[in-house]
Amino acid sequence: MRSLGITIISLVMILGGAALLAAEDEPIGNLAEVMRAIHFPNSNLLFDVQTADPGEPPPADEEGTSTTAMFSGIYKGWQVVEQAAIALAEAEPLIMLEGRKCENGKPVPTGQEDFKRWARALTDAGKATLEAARKKDRDAVIELTNNVAGACEDCHTKYRRYQDRCRQ
Repeated sequence: MRSLGITIISLVMILGGAALLAAEDEPIGNLAEVMRAIHFPNSNLLFDVQTADPGEPPPADEEGTSTTAMFSGIYKGWQVVEQAAIALAEAEPLIMLEGRKCENGKPVPTGQEDFKRWARALTDAGKATLEAARKKDRDAVIELTNNVAGACEDCHTKYRRYQDRCRQ
């Protein structure tokens, strides 16, 4: 009888934990919102290395009392590049999350082999860029932005049309 009680309690705990985990894994934003929040700003921080050397002293801070003025310059130089690369390298599970929808309400095409390949290509580009940024190798980062742009362009060409988002 005691082992039955322990089994029931264990089962309830396991199922309850699984339910909590499932609830935590539900997507919050649609794919476009995730792209705008993570991929767009961070890829642009990487592209900025083409015109601004992260190894140079940063420009004087803007004066002002807004949150943006106060906090936008806390992280500078190569640390910004590293963080942007990490964001891209870590974001694949977010766009592949089961149940995520496109902006038009269609499911994200996570089952499509090409979509998976391009999501992985962005992760790989992020990892390679992080490695180059940690070495403070601006030329390598500049070259690797081609991989970032290529992964984005390949996927956008097929799955992102202004009239037909995430078409399948």
